[in-house]
Amino acid sequence: MSGVAGFASFIFSLTAFLYITSFDQQVVASIVAGAFCLLVSYIASERPNSESARALAALGDRLLAVEQGDLTSPTPRIVRDCMPKLATAVDSLFAEVRASIENAHALGMYDPVTSLPNRLHFRAEADKLLAARASETKAAMLFVDLDRFKNVNDSLGHARGDQLLIMVANRLRVVVTAELGEAPVKRPLLARLAGDEFTIFFPEIEEASDAERVARRIALAISEPFELHGHSIDIGASIGVAICPDHGTAIEGLMRAADIAMYRAKNNGGGRYCLFSEELAAEHQRKIDTESALSEAVQRGEFLLALQPQLSFVTGEVSGAEALLRWNHPREGMRMPATFIPIAEQTGIIADIGDWVVAEVASMLAEWHASGVKRRLAFNVSPRQLDRADFFQRLRATFNEAGVPLSMVELEFTESAAMECSAVVLGEIAALRSDGASIAIDDFGTGYSNISRLRAMPLDRVKLDPSLIADIETSEKARVVVQAVVQLIKGVGAEIVAEAVETVAQADILRAMGCDTVQGFVFAHPMFEEEYLNWTRNADRGSRSVA
Repeated sequence: MSGVAGFASFIFSLTAFLYITSFDQQVVASIVAGAFCLLVSYIASERPNSESARALAALGDRLLAVEQGDLTSPTPRIVRDCMPKLATAVDSLFAEVRASIENAHALGMYDPVTSLPNRLHFRAEADKLLAARASETKAAMLFVDLDRFKNVNDSLGHARGDQLLIMVANRLRVVVTAELGEAPVKRPLLARLAGDEFTIFFPEIEEASDAERVARRIALAISEPFELHGHSIDIGASIGVAICPDHGTAIEGLMRAADIAMYRAKNNGGGRYCLFSEELAAEHQRKIDTESALSEAVQRGEFLLALQPQLSFVTGEVSGAEALLRWNHPREGMRMPATFIPIAEQTGIIADIGDWVVAEVASMLAEWHASGVKRRLAFNVSPRQLDRADFFQRLRATFNEAGVPLSMVELEFTESAAMECSAVVLGEIAALRSDGASIAIDDFGTGYSNISRLRAMPLDRVKLDPSLIADIETSEKARVVVQAVVQLIKGVGAEIVAEAVETVAQADILRAMGCDTVQGFVFAHPMFEEEYLNWTRNADRGSRSVA
């Protein structure tokens, strides 16, 4: 356009100077020629500027369309024609933005380890499937929690743990796919919720037995060993099953019911499934109520200590007593430890209860010591208490401040806690024993015992679990087992206490086997402090009169 304008100006000027001869005419012609040149040059320059302006305006409209969510339309054609490089750059930018949004969506909706839907995605999709369910159709929710997975993370590391999760997810996919078969049903939704928890929602099932069959297959599939970098990994799966509409009509309710059932399966030993029931719901509610009440029971002074005497087979005298916890519930009355101790252990409230027990035992023994009563008093130490770094320091301080010699104190540890405690804890226990305290293992025979640890542990007494002696009157096998355990304990130099002895026949058999001390209803029921002190005074007088 500019070249055409210049050529036209040259022709016009040449013509004017060839045919116009007077000076005045030449001046006028020159002015006209100049004006013409300016006009042509302006037109030549303005046209491309107008194209650019329209292209920029079109590009601006395209960018503003992003506000309405348009990230897919290409740049306008006028921009591609007038400014091709800019158009290419804008199209590339939108492509990168779309890719970033898709990646963010994937991260927000899928588990990065197993590529399964995550909790958010699962809830949204399961809600849609449940809403589309026909009223007469049943649905099923399965909650899968791996057993012993934490051991894998602790021993092999989290990277290996993630690889194991991928392998578990693949096995779950296989089970779900096999369950579909050729039937034209809606596809189940498999997801990883968090950690080692998976869930499967079946939008269509015929009967509850179908869901139980799948749960059984999952338990069998996960129980098969996993080969992981030269390691054979044995884990299991606890599975809870809930049915819609029997156990809930909303995803939240079904997940809660399946979760409750899963915990029952895990408490029953794991590697199995459990179908939700109203009995489980009632039990779960009682647990919640107990947790709530326990949190305030210590402050309200609702706990008591009952004392169960221990009789020495060797001397025939009362050698001491065990302090047994009782909860004087404001509505339910006196509750036994089995109804609340497991819950207190799970929630961690047991640590506060344990502190109360130590303080109460110290106060009780201080009064006994001042009045000349020298009998030993035993109490249980929870594994949760051992987790506290300052437990032994605080325990020593409590008894020192009360003026109680440690020779009047016996600490009882469960078999599992004794076998698993660290070298530091063992050192603290040994120091207490050196300073006069007695050390006992409680419930022996129900857990895993390391014989070398048992031999090296600072130990005075071992208490046989009641399950060992329950059938010794009628079962030869039971007697053989108890005799073997007695010999084992004698071999490590510890005394043997048989607890929960209920009959004279049991006591006679245990005495003949070499047990040192008996504790149970055959001898005396648990009693509160005042009754215990009166009872022991009478027992002492009886022993002296017999002597």
